[in-house]
Amino acid sequence: MSAKTLILPLFLILLCCVFGCRNKHHTEKNETAHDLPQIKDSGELVVLTLYSSTSYFIYRGQEMGFQYELSEQFAKSLGLKLRIEVARNVRELIQKLQSGEGDMIAYNLPITKEWKDSLLYCGEDIITHQVIVQQGNGKRKPLKDVTELIGKDIYVKPGKYYDRLVNLNNELGGGIHIHKITGDSVTAEDLITQVAQGKIPYTVADNDLAKLNKTYYPNLNIDLSISFDQRSSWAVRKDSPELAAAATNWHKENMTSPAYTASMKRYFENSKMMPHSPILSLKEGKISHYDDLFKKYAQEIGWDWRMLASLAYTESNFDTTAVSWAGAKGLMQLMPATARAMGVPAGKEQNPEESIKAAVKYIAATDRSFNMIPDKQERLNFILASYNAGLGHIYDAMALAKKYGKNNLVWKDNVENFILLKSNEEYFTDPVCKNGYFRGIETFNFVRDIQSRFESYKKKIK
Repeated sequence: MSAKTLILPLFLILLCCVFGCRNKHHTEKNETAHDLPQIKDSGELVVLTLYSSTSYFIYRGQEMGFQYELSEQFAKSLGLKLRIEVARNVRELIQKLQSGEGDMIAYNLPITKEWKDSLLYCGEDIITHQVIVQQGNGKRKPLKDVTELIGKDIYVKPGKYYDRLVNLNNELGGGIHIHKITGDSVTAEDLITQVAQGKIPYTVADNDLAKLNKTYYPNLNIDLSISFDQRSSWAVRKDSPELAAAATNWHKENMTSPAYTASMKRYFENSKMMPHSPILSLKEGKISHYDDLFKKYAQEIGWDWRMLASLAYTESNFDTTAVSWAGAKGLMQLMPATARAMGVPAGKEQNPEESIKAAVKYIAATDRSFNMIPDKQERLNFILASYNAGLGHIYDAMALAKKYGKNNLVWKDNVENFILLKSNEEYFTDPVCKNGYFRGIETFNFVRDIQSRFESYKKKIK
């Protein structure tokens, strides 16, 4: 065989090897890439977030939170199912993203030089800053300038709020009375509540957290900023530029959409306070227009009808058209999914009899879930708490009570203290807790208010 004849086959073999290697490299690259095309192939968008009142939480068995709702809307726009994975803190959030446990972080992640090298920021560019939380219509005039903080008592948790106040105090030449609250059981939101109730004069919070809490306490003033603006947004891995672009474009196009606007209003604008009115008629012995229905259905669960009336009053103020910020409807304020599960026909959520009948059915089911509590009157507290918070959060509080040596079958001064602690990161991230963050102050007050009103009804209405 001649030299020329040998060269051609060798050249062809070499060419095949080169293209084979290239194709192999191309295939490997496709297999390791996990950008929008691969996510669409999987049919699921895995979103990483943190438990908080502004991002993600479970309320009455339903997933909620501003960042959760935006994630759901974004996933829907891509034709994908949404799966939420929750991290314990920001560091873990980033670690989970980098290790491929999620596709995207949906949380107000601070934009920093440290993380810019390893992440692609995307979505809406949020500007946050710290504000003084104070009463807007109390005895004191609201502070309007940071110089007015001199001589004032400000209560904050250790961390960024405390650090900012120390720096501000130095900038002003001293004089701010900074009180560092170190107790594990007190959160930033607890301090905001204390300001609203007049127990302390001032605290500090991020403006979005302050704005959300103002929907619970309209008497708050959150206008005085004390820090520089901090940019934050969602984030993806560096190898997901198409997903980042899709998120950014979606935010630009949807910030005025009905769904986005409704979510913004639900968490940061609409009041979460239910107006209440007095008893209908003491002379006639009437609590409401629905007393006959309360009497009829209370028998099915062995309740005093006035307890059922007290529950309805606390939930809706006897307003059959009431719709809560979370979407609960009607006289007994059942969540849509609960109403369906209890047999309420579609479109009948605001029918008083259907609402009471379904609520009683739900109470009976909840009663069975607490059959480990032998005392019927004691069990009632747990049923009421679960009606407000959902079963999962009450089970969490019971598990915490047991862990910390309290009686987990007694509500007052035992389990109720741990439902309060469910808004504290140290407790809601405890391994015994399965349902994460919860604003427990609402449930704590809910049970006490209903029991107190029931005692009042018993004295006034025979």
